[in-house]
Amino acid sequence: MPVRPFLPYTDRRLHLAAASVDAVTESVRMIWDDMIDTMEAMPGVGLAAPQIGIMLRLAVVDASEKRGQAVRMANPEILHESVKLRDHDEASPNLPGVSARITRPRAVTVRFLNEMGETEDRDFVGLWATSVQHQIDHLNGITFVDHLSPLRRKMLVAKSAKLARRN
Repeated sequence: MPVRPFLPYTDRRLHLAAASVDAVTESVRMIWDDMIDTMEAMPGVGLAAPQIGIMLRLAVVDASEKRGQAVRMANPEILHESVKLRDHDEASPNLPGVSARITRPRAVTVRFLNEMGETEDRDFVGLWATSVQHQIDHLNGITFVDHLSPLRRKMLVAKSAKLARRN
């Protein structure tokens, strides 16, 4: 499967909510396969379809140590989040060269359509939970820097743009 290019942070599609998926079709499965290959090539622990210009509510997450355990999700939604929080340095290939420490719930329960097209509720903890929340944010047009103060966000966006001009 092809590794897809990432949209730059300035692309307005990254800041818009993605459309719901009506059904898990062969086309959706092919997109997930491309997303997994693209995620592995980063390397990363998750990817949302809008990051590669596909405006559908599709995400993949694989925070396993061995890899090859990707969870494919269509229309994921958080049903429950823990009160216990977790800090993690987050980054995005759409904003290369920068990262920021983001605080999110340590565990979440998510409902989504799985690769068989069935509704599934699954608990995610730790890095899995962080990645799932990060991807759902992307599906809602939110990037990790949107969790920062306006000044910090502006600084990181400018730094990423400067690094991109060097390359």
